[in-house]
Amino acid sequence: MPDPVSELPALTVAPDAPRRSIRRILLATDLTSTSAGATDQALELAEQLHADLLAVSVIDPISSGQPGQPILRMDQRRAERELAAQALVIRGRRAGVRVSFLVWEGEPGPAILDAAASERADLIVVGTHGRNRVERMVLGSVSDHVTRNAPCPVLVVRS
Repeated sequence: MPDPVSELPALTVAPDAPRRSIRRILLATDLTSTSAGATDQALELAEQLHADLLAVSVIDPISSGQPGQPILRMDQRRAERELAAQALVIRGRRAGVRVSFLVWEGEPGPAILDAAASERADLIVVGTHGRNRVERMVLGSVSDHVTRNAPCPVLVVRS
């Protein structure tokens, strides 16, 4: 039987982090079903806290996409993300949340941190695939990198 506590999202705050209000939430999303839980949580938090939501999607130029899918040029990948982002922006605005969207290029973990710092995020919301330890060692973990290096609190939401 799974541990019910391990199923809850974890908010990580550095012990010496100053307390501050959350006015700007950064949602790190790849706009797939894997990040749907993080998207739902970020929208709900933004609505409850009357915070702005900045969704950031990072295109990794080294990664060619999902297995079995055609390889797209960078402009095609960017256009695909921007189109998917429109639905997220509309959904947020219908809920009364000010939503904006950025598409960044680069390695996802560091790019999310750069976006959080440059956009002065008060909270980062990121999804996780829930990989095991071996998979994280081999494949890496964006959520792990963000959690360990973020300039602000991080909420990790399981897919």
